[in-house]
Amino acid sequence: MAIGDADAVQIIIPVSPLTKDPADGLRRSIEGLFEALTQARPKQVLAISDYGAHVTDDIGMPSMFRDLEARLAQLRTQLLVLRSAEHMHNWGRVIPMAVASGILPTFQDPVDMAQPTISAHDLGLIAADLLLRPESGTGVQVIHAEGPRRYSANDVAAVLSQLSSRVVRARAVPRSQWQTTFERTMPSSLASLLIKANDAKNKGGLVEIAPNAGVVRYGHTSLIDALRPFFLPE
Repeated sequence: MAIGDADAVQIIIPVSPLTKDPADGLRRSIEGLFEALTQARPKQVLAISDYGAHVTDDIGMPSMFRDLEARLAQLRTQLLVLRSAEHMHNWGRVIPMAVASGILPTFQDPVDMAQPTISAHDLGLIAADLLLRPESGTGVQVIHAEGPRRYSANDVAAVLSQLSSRVVRARAVPRSQWQTTFERTMPSSLASLLIKANDAKNKGGLVEIAPNAGVVRYGHTSLIDALRPFFLPE
């Protein structure tokens, strides 16, 4: 077992869009990790989770991380739950289309609503810092992590305009087209998770820092610096 002699373990639940039922795959991954950690019994576990994991209603992907947190809380160890805002780098997959067409398609609606986001690099630094702290018994501590400021889809379009020297404008994908748009590249079960999550984001106040949250850590990387590598010559 790779974690058999580890004092501290960091876990990330990957999503595989190529499997027939990614949602079921996530549930099986959670159970597999729980069983492995129960056997290994590390002194400390850090789990990467998601903003909105505190919400009791089904809001898609964040609710999967709620299940992860609940399962890991049964471990007899110190559990650090690091709830991450959405990664800035997720915009990378639509950058070529946005720059070529001048339109940034987005599921964020309204396009001027700022939402939490963080550089993956910053999240890694925060996780490493937490793991290097002395462990202190058992129990659960929840930490939220986001970037130095929040950004709207309009802000993203402005950054792309600056980096590409072309005019790019954000345009919300109509809600009626979400299902078809998502299912072009993924199974329906994963599309459902993402649709519910985006509905929750657009509603506001759900995919957020939990009420009465104890610790919030902030990264230092701005959106323009996170996206700049996508414009470097190959």
